Amino acid sequence: MTALVDEHPHLAVECVLRELSIASSTYYRWRRAKREPCERMRRDADLTEQIKEIHADSGGIYGSPRVHAVLKREGVHVGRKRVERLMREADIAGISPRRKGFTRRD
Repeated sequence: MTALVDEHPHLAVECVLRELSIASSTYYRWRRAKREPCERMRRDADLTEQIKEIHADSGGIYGSPRVHAVLKREGVHVGRKRVERLMREADIAGISPRRKGFTRRD
């Protein structure tokens, strides 16, 4: 939407919004949200930095359960699924332990 308005500055925003059946308040709220992220997005960014730190301190081994446990130990109140989501969005993954070989009987 903004690409259309940015590429064609001679078009009035209200006219474009009327043609697309979008309320002007929705458009301006969306523009403001891009400039000023909400509290949740700011908190997610801070948590992501903490998660990256914890993951790096573990040598890249800790997955979401251990990272969540460390955050809980540090007094950060956050849900396990939120940690999982932030790790997934930041492309951070723990390393699973290797399985040992097995014995096959004759």
